[in-house]
Amino acid sequence: MILENKRMRESFDQNWMFHLGDLPIMHAVKGGMTGGLTDCEQIAEGEWLKIAYFDEREQSVMNDREWKSIDLPHDWCVEGNYVNDGGKVKHHKSHGYLPVGIGCYRKVFEIPMEDLGKKLSIEFDGVMRNCTVWVNGHLLGTHQSGYTGFCYDITDIARYGDEGKNVIFVKVDARDYEGWWYEGCGIYRHVWLDKTDRLHVGRHGTYVTTPVVGKDEATVNVSTNVHNEHPHVVNCIIKTLIEDGTGQVVATSSENITIQGDSQTDVETVMTLMEPMLWSPEKPYLYEVITEVYDANERDVMDVYRTPLGVRTIEFTTDRGFYLNGEQYLIKGTCNHQDFAGVGVALPDQVTEYKIKLLKSMGCNAYRCAHHAPSPELLDLCDRMGMLVMDENRKLDISPDGIADLKEILYRDRNHPSIILWSMENEEILEGTIMGARMLETMSRITRAIDPTRLTIACMNHGWNDGGYSNSVDITGYNYGQREDQYLIDHEQFPERIMIGSESTSCTTTRGIYENDDVKGYCSSYGDQIPEWSCSHEKSWQDVVNHPHLTGIFVWTGFDYRGEPTPYEWPCIGSHFGIMDYCGFPKDAYYYYKAAWTEEPMVHIMPHWNWQDKIGEEIDVWAYSNCETVELVLNGHSLGEKSVDRNSRMEWKVCYAPGELIAIGKIAGKEITRKVVATTGTPDRIRLELDKNEVKANGTDIAMIKVSILDASGEVVPMADNEVMFTIEGPGKIIGVGNGDPSSHEPDKANRRRAFNGHCLAIVQANKEPGDIVIRATSVSLQAAVAVIRVE
Repeated sequence: MILENKRMRESFDQNWMFHLGDLPIMHAVKGGMTGGLTDCEQIAEGEWLKIAYFDEREQSVMNDREWKSIDLPHDWCVEGNYVNDGGKVKHHKSHGYLPVGIGCYRKVFEIPMEDLGKKLSIEFDGVMRNCTVWVNGHLLGTHQSGYTGFCYDITDIARYGDEGKNVIFVKVDARDYEGWWYEGCGIYRHVWLDKTDRLHVGRHGTYVTTPVVGKDEATVNVSTNVHNEHPHVVNCIIKTLIEDGTGQVVATSSENITIQGDSQTDVETVMTLMEPMLWSPEKPYLYEVITEVYDANERDVMDVYRTPLGVRTIEFTTDRGFYLNGEQYLIKGTCNHQDFAGVGVALPDQVTEYKIKLLKSMGCNAYRCAHHAPSPELLDLCDRMGMLVMDENRKLDISPDGIADLKEILYRDRNHPSIILWSMENEEILEGTIMGARMLETMSRITRAIDPTRLTIACMNHGWNDGGYSNSVDITGYNYGQREDQYLIDHEQFPERIMIGSESTSCTTTRGIYENDDVKGYCSSYGDQIPEWSCSHEKSWQDVVNHPHLTGIFVWTGFDYRGEPTPYEWPCIGSHFGIMDYCGFPKDAYYYYKAAWTEEPMVHIMPHWNWQDKIGEEIDVWAYSNCETVELVLNGHSLGEKSVDRNSRMEWKVCYAPGELIAIGKIAGKEITRKVVATTGTPDRIRLELDKNEVKANGTDIAMIKVSILDASGEVVPMADNEVMFTIEGPGKIIGVGNGDPSSHEPDKANRRRAFNGHCLAIVQANKEPGDIVIRATSVSLQAAVAVIRVE
């Protein structure tokens, strides 16, 4: 039966106006008045109206040319200019030398008369940071954290139909930082307009668990919070259905309930799922729980609420690590900030999807949200694509706001099967102290009460054995526990402690660079620029392989990110920690993990083979592979065959001679795969590679375009830095560019970008009209390239 759902979620991302800088807002002293920036009506007559709202400055600002049209998500910080203030503002370095500030958003919208009588609310998924919201002149509230969602009920203050237009005004003050990395500025996540009947499932109103999972059947418990916001008693029917991955109903339940006026109740339902399909990163099978709220006569459906369901079991042990669905399972994870080249923190959903695909392609199966709660879309993608998640609370905080933020994360996210851990904090100063332990214990108790199905963890870089701190969580996280073998010694002393490598490695490398460069701020891909707290990629993973009690690893980081330019400062504006660069282009370390974490035969060698100034000199050649042996061949002459340790590397000293260097991966003595690096000619042409040839005509879908500089033979020139210009025709636009250079000060919002070691990136977003987007890439003295993206 197809139901006409009275619940509607409308995207509120389109048609905003943005003003960079502060604007004076005169707060209301009485409700229901009009005028000024926070409302859209004409100023009315009357002394109170003018005192409360109107200001001549506001009237002039409303027509100011400094307002510009934008769509959300939006990060104004990435549009700014890099500033080196000589260290006057300490945070500028860690924020990537992009200054923050204050910005204002304004949107005029209409609500049809037929919505009168419904419940209306505006949901913000994330605003960076300290945002204050007005609707139709009414101050609704201020939300501090940039990483948690929040919601405002606008039912009573909305204007319906001929009553007039509505305006929402949001002031964002990003001058106070939450983290010590690039955080961006603005309404950088989605905003929604939600409409429901006054009888409806509450916000984050279901909780689905599978307390018993067997091969033949699984028990599914569904707790549903139902709100009656009518003034009178309501009799209703709550139907609960489970659909499998094909949309077939495989379990049902029904409850008749009575709810008093202006109250809520919880409905508990137990269902049985026969022969359940289990969820895992390799096979992320999803069911869906559908809650239907009917009137007492079952004639009208008042609400339909959908909840994802992944059936799986998780277990952490003290000595054997992690078990998923009853089988031992190594966690192969990465830590990740949320920003990306070209867009800052305002990621279209498809860029988030692109990043997860890249992580999975190297064998990564776990994602740590460092160091804050993720976007809802990231968790949806991890559910569907198969990625374990450590969901992280921003900081150790037991203030009312801190507890509210923690609860928001827990209630919002607890139905995602991808989440296996709740992280309470990261590297707090109070780790290992008695006060910190009390705070952590409070937060852990709150978490266990809201979701007892997952364990809590603190990601610690000190104080593991002091103040009772580790006892306040279920799992002790070791950030860089390889220092003096801390996590090995502690296991002997505390054998009952569950441990995990919550953050590790932090090996600094720059894509395509093989010598450290203190002037430009580049780190060699050989990984010899290792901060004192960190270690090599090989060390951190080998510890996990050799010591099962470590459970797994979360490498710092999957991608380079803006800010924290360790070990250098200016001109560096980005990190070097990533396994991939800021554009998602693999560094050499990517292939180390691909060899260790995947089974499809592969071989990789480094460095490139363009060393004309080093003819006859020895070059360190490294290879990564998951084959049995690798043979190295230079210009037809074998340099020897070596056995593979897939958790390590093979090394040769090779006297450089121009030509062709080949690594041949073999199994049982037979060639299975090979990797060739050759001496290239000079830059000759441009190549464009699309991650997809078709996009949707929805105004949000994107295509990623990898740009490569080739020689006349079609080989990538490994040191090419040609500037590439982009032109675009058809129903689309370029929303960002990048090249992975951690010291590049070129703008991310532009139609051109200089290649960095052979590559750069353009991100193209479709409009809402079908047709062909034609992208043309040109560069002085190079053959141009053209790509066509079909918008359907």
